[in-house]
Amino acid sequence: MKEKRYADVLIIGGGIMGCATAYRLAQKGIDVLVLEKKEIGNGGSCRNAGGVRQSARDPKELPLAMYAVENIWPSLSDELGVNVEYVQKGNIRLGLTEKDIKVLEAHTAKSTKVGLDVKMISGDEAREICPYMSKEIIAASWCETDGHANPLKTTLGYYKKAIENGVTFITGVKVLGLQKVRGCIRKVFTDDGVYEAPKVLLCAGYESRAIANTVGIDIPVERQFNEVLVTEAMPPMFDIMLGVAGGGFYGHQSEHGSFVLGGNSGLQAFTSNNAGENFVTNSLTAPSISRGIMRYFPCLKDVKVIRTWSGWYDQCIDVLPVIDNVKEIPGLTLAFGFSGHGFGISPAVSLALSELMTEGESRTIDIKELKYDRFKTKS
Repeated sequence: MKEKRYADVLIIGGGIMGCATAYRLAQKGIDVLVLEKKEIGNGGSCRNAGGVRQSARDPKELPLAMYAVENIWPSLSDELGVNVEYVQKGNIRLGLTEKDIKVLEAHTAKSTKVGLDVKMISGDEAREICPYMSKEIIAASWCETDGHANPLKTTLGYYKKAIENGVTFITGVKVLGLQKVRGCIRKVFTDDGVYEAPKVLLCAGYESRAIANTVGIDIPVERQFNEVLVTEAMPPMFDIMLGVAGGGFYGHQSEHGSFVLGGNSGLQAFTSNNAGENFVTNSLTAPSISRGIMRYFPCLKDVKVIRTWSGWYDQCIDVLPVIDNVKEIPGLTLAFGFSGHGFGISPAVSLALSELMTEGESRTIDIKELKYDRFKTKS
């Protein structure tokens, strides 16, 4: 069979944003082709701790998080035909110092203003929710409608449903650039030749910036290194999602008992640039992350770390994603810069993108604060 080179919509990036949006568009009867450089979900989509949270988000992206939690996540396993291991038992963000408390209070105040049910609680109240945590914790924020899910299962669930709905996926193809024809997007140049579509969605993580540059669009996004530890399976201890005021530690206990824990080693400046594309963790960073975790949960000190993983995520300068149609280039849509917290909002992002690409705007969810041209100097 001759390889497919044309579709109504071409999606660059086979992560959860690309797979979920492909599925949404295919449900509308649109012919979709997805190009992915490596394997499906190889990037940040499957290299995160699986948080599905609304708390501690910027109010500008909170509508996406709240819509996903209220309308999509609860029934997503049934919709995809895959157990995505969604658990909605709350998110607690911990504070050790007065500075931490100010950070948590600021997040809480911003979130409650837009209708999120999140509140500050004392250290003792936090230990009533999770008695395993350190007595050093003096306060926390608590959002009981937050939760977590399995990133790999969710991404592959969307991939499976997209295929069932007629989407074509081509992996092992590196996109080199874009080209307009008569002022509109048309051609996608790759190391495997040229593909064409009248509509293109660019959602290739940190690599999206260089691709967008080929048609004169620049979004201030850089790559950031992320590491996650997985422990041996333990008896059930808690089913909440964990975080801390400064974002230096987060995670949860999985369905089968392992703890999936991400963290900030403080050594990124010395290790990130040497990571290359192999996603190998550094022998210095896992012990540093573990020591940080033990300050909050000393009871985990003898639990064995059985594996680690790492990967790049796409951090935008204002730590918010870009989700928008490019008005200078009709047919081109951008969705990147999710800054390490895109997984939880991905089901809602895919809905917004499907409306952007077919109706010209997101009618269901307000994303007007996430436009691509917000970085331009105001005249």
